[in-house]
Parts: sequence; structure tokens; C-alpha cells
Amino acid sequence: MNHYTLADLTPGVTESFTVTVTPEMMDAFAAITGDVSPIHVDEDYARARGYAGRVVYGMLGGSFFSTLAGVYLPGEHCLLHGVECRFAKPIFIGDTLTVTGTVTDVSELGVAEIKGTIKNQNGQTVTRGIIRAGLAK
Repeated sequence: MNHYTLADLTPGVTESFTVTVTPEMMDAFAAITGDVSPIHVDEDYARARGYAGRVVYGMLGGSFFSTLAGVYLPGEHCLLHGVECRFAKPIFIGDTLTVTGTVTDVSELGVAEIKGTIKNQNGQTVTRGIIRAGLAK
């Protein structure tokens, strides 16, 4: 876990990590949220609609921005103020995602704005985000 403070953050500071999406993650997300849309839970249904398999929940992918902020950038001193996500391409079970954040702005009020991107193993951007992270001074 990283320990960035407000004084440590300047525009351009970047951190990243990788994660592989598993069926267990999908099942846990469905159980927590109650979202049982067949595009996410039924392999045959998803394939019949032209997808390679079950489509990963966009918000499951987007939730990795929480990991980015809380563990990597800024890390333990962070309290999320907001996350905006744009889902550019579908994510599938088995995809290995690289989650990257780059600080774009730091306010005197203790809020860092971080540009987030999630790319799959083919280098395709699947999710874009703007993260606002509060930090102790």
C-alpha cells in the first residue's frame, strides 16, 4: 500500500496495477448488487447477442478505480470524493486489466484529481475515469 500525502502529489505522478477478472468476482458482484441481467450471468445469452462470453459488469471494472485510489494513488490517506466512469469497450471474464492513474490536479483544499484508464491485455482502453480523492494535509 502506498502512503502519498498531499505534499507528495503533483501533476504527472502515476501508479498502476494489474488484475485478472474471475468468474468468482462476477458471482460475488451479482450477489452483492442483485444485478442478474442475463448479459452478465448467462454465457449462452451473451454469445447469442454476439459477445465472446459473459460481459463483465461495467461497475465491477470501474470498482478497480477504488482500489487504485485506496491502495496505490494516493493510497492509505485517501477518501474517495467521486468517480466518473466511461465504459469504452466490454470486459470479459479472464481479461487481465491494467489500471492506471495519473494525477492531473491537486487543490489547496486537499483534493487530487486523477485521470484513470483501464486497458485489457490487448492494450485496448475498456474504461476511462476521473477520480477525485481527498487527502490529509
